[in-house]
Amino acid sequence: MGTLNSARIGVVTFPGTLDDRDAARAIRLAGGEPVALWHADADLQGVEAVVLPGGFSYGDYLRAGAISRFAPAMSSVIDAARGGMPVLGICNGFQVLTEAHLLPGSMIKNDHLHFVCREQTLVVANANTAWTNEFATGQRITIPLKNQDGQFVADDATLDRLEGEGRVTFRYDGWNPNGSRRDIAGITNEKGNVVGLMPHPEHAVEQGFGPADADGPRAGTDGLPFFRSVLASLVGA
Repeated sequence: MGTLNSARIGVVTFPGTLDDRDAARAIRLAGGEPVALWHADADLQGVEAVVLPGGFSYGDYLRAGAISRFAPAMSSVIDAARGGMPVLGICNGFQVLTEAHLLPGSMIKNDHLHFVCREQTLVVANANTAWTNEFATGQRITIPLKNQDGQFVADDATLDRLEGEGRVTFRYDGWNPNGSRRDIAGITNEKGNVVGLMPHPEHAVEQGFGPADADGPRAGTDGLPFFRSVLASLVGA
């Protein structure tokens, strides 16, 4: 793999996916090569990492992410993730990862039962995963959030295990927008190669199009380190 811009990162599109092109652009801006992957094709085309982007796959019928979990592409993603391939699930992608049992817990309706769309501050809780190593633990970042089924839930034993093993990657800061248990906004698996995140880093990768920050309106690029992190991980592997 050798160099940053030789890394090929797959982006899976399901029926109802909304943010696949945004994720591909984020990968390109970070220095990687995005590769479009279709949900009905089990061939991952030799990619070195995979992003499951946001949207409403299969219209969220049955349960958010529940149908996508059985797509042919996901069978290959599950096998690859268990073998160590980096996989990032964003919003609906996070829901898919829980349905695929690559991450524990589940997603239910926001506690206020409304769709929420806002600029969300997060605290980085784990900067040692394939997707977070360009951050610092305790760092505060701001990226957009937009969801309806964003409340992360799990039993107390699972939550205790996630916290005890350092597998909470991000927490909501200032306000919990959906009622997620223990303010959890993102988690990782035991190996640190699979990360699920409810807010959308791909919408904060380019000045002029992101959240407000100290440099002014829409200047925030706190999402870019997610994609730089995985490239750094692949180069160092």
